[in-house]
Amino acid sequence: MDFKSQILQGIPSLLPPKKNYTTNANHAPKRKDILFLDEKKLALKNALRYFPVAWHAELSKEFANELLSYGRIYMFRFKPKYDIYARPISEYPAKTPQAAALQLMIMNNLDPAVAQHPEELITYGGNGAVFQNWAQYLLTMQYLATMTEEQTLHIYSGHPMGLFPSTKDAPRVVVTNGMMIPNYSKPDDWEKYNALGVTQYGQMTAGSYMYIGPQGIVHGTTITVMNAFRKVLQPNETPSGKIFLTAGLGGMSGAQPKAGNIAGCITICAEVNAAAATKRHTQGWVDVLIDSIDDLVDRTKKAQENKEVVSIAYIGNIVEVWERFYDENIFIHLGSDQTSLHNPWAGGYYPAGISFKESNELMSTNPDAFKQKVQESLKRQVAAINKHTANGTYFFDYGNAFLLEASRAGGDVMAENNIDFKYPSYVQDILGPMCFDYGFGPFRWVCSSGKPEDLQKTDAIALKVMEEIKATAPEEIQQQMQDNITWIREAEQNKLVVGSQARILYADAEGRAKIAEAFNKAIKTGELSAPVVLGRDHHDVSGTDSPFRETSNIYDGSKFTADMAIHNVIGDSFRGATWVSVHNGGGVGWGEVINGGFGMVLDGSTEASKKLKNMLFYDVNNGISRRSWARNKEAIFAIEREMKRTPELKVTVPNLVEEHLLDNLFA
Repeated sequence: MDFKSQILQGIPSLLPPKKNYTTNANHAPKRKDILFLDEKKLALKNALRYFPVAWHAELSKEFANELLSYGRIYMFRFKPKYDIYARPISEYPAKTPQAAALQLMIMNNLDPAVAQHPEELITYGGNGAVFQNWAQYLLTMQYLATMTEEQTLHIYSGHPMGLFPSTKDAPRVVVTNGMMIPNYSKPDDWEKYNALGVTQYGQMTAGSYMYIGPQGIVHGTTITVMNAFRKVLQPNETPSGKIFLTAGLGGMSGAQPKAGNIAGCITICAEVNAAAATKRHTQGWVDVLIDSIDDLVDRTKKAQENKEVVSIAYIGNIVEVWERFYDENIFIHLGSDQTSLHNPWAGGYYPAGISFKESNELMSTNPDAFKQKVQESLKRQVAAINKHTANGTYFFDYGNAFLLEASRAGGDVMAENNIDFKYPSYVQDILGPMCFDYGFGPFRWVCSSGKPEDLQKTDAIALKVMEEIKATAPEEIQQQMQDNITWIREAEQNKLVVGSQARILYADAEGRAKIAEAFNKAIKTGELSAPVVLGRDHHDVSGTDSPFRETSNIYDGSKFTADMAIHNVIGDSFRGATWVSVHNGGGVGWGEVINGGFGMVLDGSTEASKKLKNMLFYDVNNGISRRSWARNKEAIFAIEREMKRTPELKVTVPNLVEEHLLDNLFA
């Protein structure tokens, strides 16, 4: 069968032969054995319902073995034979370009060059899944291949519930991931209900099909590192020869060395998984690979002396580096951590003192002992970081729940009031007040033709639009405009594409709409050869309610609410989004955040032009208005400016209270 026929088939009519477990893939770690006997039987019943009764006797034994061996039922037998990658949109079987674009985005998320654990359908973050199993993938692709413009596919945590009649203006797909009753949203609840096959962790852009490889986080990390150095260096200093020390090279964290190179510093990134570190080195995302702490010390000192711009991957534990660098009196200008601490007990963080292999064994055979070692390691890491910050190192939490889990482990990370952390989140100090409050966030697009020349044309279009906007932009956003003009001008030479022909930049509502409109016109005239898919990271102005990251600079007490993200998804859905998604748990952990996203297909039509203006405007200004109501001065400036430009927009703005009026009222 050819590729299109395999897609249209869905679940195959004949039982395919059993596949051998691949040994050359980067597999997900074995998950916790958390189900009781009756629950394991229920998990099998849940898995077998995808298949004909005649297959159950054979598959029940196989799936039981998967559950016992890996902690999940992935249905490896049903992984398709064809290569999974972002093919040009014309190669997909579909009745609508919107459905074909969705197929392209799904396959890009599962491309082995993009995905962290592709065999287990996990894109990044250790557990950020596109689907729970291969049956869900097969059915979803079949539904997309057959859907019309008057149907909507509803997906429940990876499971395609089905095609429902709707309208041409409705979203083609609506996705939810991990939407639990609040009292059932603890980490072990994910372990249990994911093992049962009834929910999944969609991360931020994995389960919404909008991941574009590490390029997305490269840009955000570049903006963060550049501005972090601006906070600590003198105006006449440059980052060359200055150290940015961090951890994590798997999934999204693998972007850190590339971002450090663009920012112009020495980046040292520790990674315990040799395969992940080697992959980034082979891909050209990191310059130097070192597996000896002594060699790392020598190479770092040389880089400092020569004021190099270089990225170094150390195959080993980050705790060793923090401790050894202190003993060697190596000064670290910037410090952070981007291991997946939203998932600390199942492969997101590996403790010092035991090997990578030993950790993987311990987390499944003795999870309590593994948890203890993780918490001991976190305390050691924090103790070493505190020594460096006492010497002047600027340490920031990268929104991966590092400080949260360190505090739960008993690490010394609390401020004197015993409420706040002693170190800021990067959103509190940098992205919140400097970007999100002004409406700037991670706007992205994918050229569905798969042609590099189309991506180059979109770069040029976006650059022209931003330069025109910058010419009359107020002083408050000149730096943001210039940083992104520089980024897009240099994007191609930095070789950021992995998988689909995609690009990202930070833009506000005006920039996003004008760039998108220019793309739509270029598609209509034939300058671009195929539709363009718009989207964004959920890590944005209004997509995510996350008190320890995206909304950590909300100080009116509402940062633990999730109204903004829910309104964002609902509002985008009837303003023209091609698909919408809402997730529990992206970024900082299950039960810690609600986040939403969208995808929009531009096809050169008048309808697409109307939709992009309406939807992109709301998608950004929903968040600015919430941030303004929280009394964030930058957001107040941004929303008042927008109301002057758009008379139809009327937002409730806060009246600011003089602090002295409140003194002694409750004495």
